[in-house]
Amino acid sequence: MENTGHAWLPLLFLGLAAAFCSCKEEIPMVSLGIDDRYAVARMQALVLHPRFDGDGYLWTMPDSAGDETVVSTSRDFVFCKAVPGEYDLRLRIEDKTNPYVHDVHIVVWEEEVAYSRYIAKVYEYCPAPGQFVNVMPEYEPGNTYADMLEKAEESISGTNDGMVSLGAFGGYITFGFDHSVVNVPGEYDFKILGNAFYASETPDPDDPYSGGSAEPGIVMVSFDRNGNGIPDDEWYELAGSEYYKPQTKHGYRITYHRPDPLKPATPDERNPSVTDTSYIRFTDNEGGTGHVAKVVFYNQEYFPCWVNEASLTFGGTKLADNAVDESGNGSGYVQHAYDWGYVDNHPNGVRDKSSFDIGWAVDGNGYPVDLPCIDFVRVYTGVSQSCGWLGEISTEVSRAEDLHVEERLRDGRMKNDER
Repeated sequence: MENTGHAWLPLLFLGLAAAFCSCKEEIPMVSLGIDDRYAVARMQALVLHPRFDGDGYLWTMPDSAGDETVVSTSRDFVFCKAVPGEYDLRLRIEDKTNPYVHDVHIVVWEEEVAYSRYIAKVYEYCPAPGQFVNVMPEYEPGNTYADMLEKAEESISGTNDGMVSLGAFGGYITFGFDHSVVNVPGEYDFKILGNAFYASETPDPDDPYSGGSAEPGIVMVSFDRNGNGIPDDEWYELAGSEYYKPQTKHGYRITYHRPDPLKPATPDERNPSVTDTSYIRFTDNEGGTGHVAKVVFYNQEYFPCWVNEASLTFGGTKLADNAVDESGNGSGYVQHAYDWGYVDNHPNGVRDKSSFDIGWAVDGNGYPVDLPCIDFVRVYTGVSQSCGWLGEISTEVSRAEDLHVEERLRDGRMKNDER
């Protein structure tokens, strides 16, 4: 009797198997690759990659009124927030056969060890030849690239007030923080300090802030998409005020050739401060040629002493010359500041002119890109011009700050905390 009572079990299993076979075309039976819940520290990126192929992808989050707002239409979504809290995210995968909706709840918590507002690491220091190269930072006989990289980091990391020179056009430095810098819509995200200043007397009374010492450096940013902690992912330029102007050259390349120590100097007869007008020769990808001149104030070698190669090549966006010889004989150059978007272009105290928005990022074709956060920043000298006794235009970098991280005092309190 007991065996007779359970005779329906094989029939049930057959029914379930049939149901499974009939539904497997409608219900995905493999993992989407995205969990329902996540917990992550603020200013740390979470990359969500759905395994399902679809005709389209729509990521939405509720806005302050509770309405769904589209935050991405890419397959992958990078989540990164500056403020702790709980966030809801919805993914819709468009597919004619199996459309799919998945909800994700993300808890963002405050970091256990407080982040620093300032540079934590310098990854690359590759200056072009220039009058302050081998001086800022100082090269000592026997120093290697690793030694100079360490000196550059010591100069500008944390709250150090040192300075590094990037030399002539193309010379660059790459650095990062101890966290991802978040792209907060409608706000400046980070600031980079230089040594620009306005002249006490400007030649243009209609533009009192244009004249002085401005050596514009171009900023590039990168997100550590592969998560390996080194700056080997795609780079994007922050399009400043000059990016789309016809005078700006994109895809420019320049090669500096090591100077022959036996070559006779060619002083500037009009200006004794220039001791060698043909000191370091350069060629470019437009068939042009020129020289980085040597000035009397700095007699050390201008070509990086730790470099063994016979030449150095750099590339990027080249801005129009910004220095004007008001004297007519090379003794009175005024370096005019561009409007916005460049390092060492306006004085550090002019916050809006020395701060940067990740939202300015563009790809190699000049199209805007959406970067929720970035991990690496690169600055390179954006002008190729010699300015008489002032020497070449060379961007200087002091330090940088993440504007979304509060300054802390030595006792750990926030700078604006009066307790």
